[in-house]
Amino acid sequence: MIKLIATDMDGTLLNAAHEISQDNIEAIKYAQSQGITVVIATGRAFYEASTPVAETDLSMPYICLNGAEVRDESFNIMSTSNLNHELVQRIKGILNREDVYYQIYTNRGIYTEDPTRDLDIYLDIAKQAGQEADVEKIKAGIQKRIENGTLKVVDSYEDIEDIPGELIMKVLAFNPDVEKINAIGNELSDIPSLAISSSSRGNLEITHFDAQKGIALETIADKLNIDLKDVMALGDNLNDVSMLERVGYPVAMENAMPEVKAIAKLVTDTNENSGVGKAIMKLLNEENK
Repeated sequence: MIKLIATDMDGTLLNAAHEISQDNIEAIKYAQSQGITVVIATGRAFYEASTPVAETDLSMPYICLNGAEVRDESFNIMSTSNLNHELVQRIKGILNREDVYYQIYTNRGIYTEDPTRDLDIYLDIAKQAGQEADVEKIKAGIQKRIENGTLKVVDSYEDIEDIPGELIMKVLAFNPDVEKINAIGNELSDIPSLAISSSSRGNLEITHFDAQKGIALETIADKLNIDLKDVMALGDNLNDVSMLERVGYPVAMENAMPEVKAIAKLVTDTNENSGVGKAIMKLLNEENK
């Protein structure tokens, strides 16, 4: 019996416009009315993840930065897992050696040395999703994030650790050469304290080993005294695997990567067609028969 649901955001709960459809909203509300806890589980930082949710009247806990930060429904931080100085230096050393662009996510914002490279990331994500990118809209979005302080431009990433209270939670690396980025991912995977995943083709999401969606979801389930066999998780990409492989009801989107579909018990509709809402209603209606 489903008692807890965790859903990824990009490519899963959100459509291409980065919105939560009305069908998805209604399905989540229905689940909550049945006493089921619904959790956001995303690679996004909280300040990015909360924006689409704020446009609805939904209230949910958040697993952010692939599990590096967990917040309750009132946005209180429940747990964090950051990268220490030694790990950060090893990561930067490998990425700099290979001339791979990366962003650094902290507890306070996202840091970039070159906003023009950020544009390349968004254009490639749209391309891989088969979408026509609106360059001017993306540029405006980047500028807005700079102006509101969630995207911070620095001369050097070396300066970040000198800022009091700043904790490095995730490094997001990007390169269109998939063979190259995969080789770097394999090298980083040899560092025992790191977790390496991906949220789109050509990127690497690098966090502490303890910062994985599956570990964070398992911790939430334990606190709620819910067995993982009674948990449903929905996702589309490799950073969702750690939670899908742990739960009793793993669901992949139709637009998911083959590796994700391979471990799913159900493949639902695409993120453009409210696949999350359809999966929730399908499984809950089957239980209520």
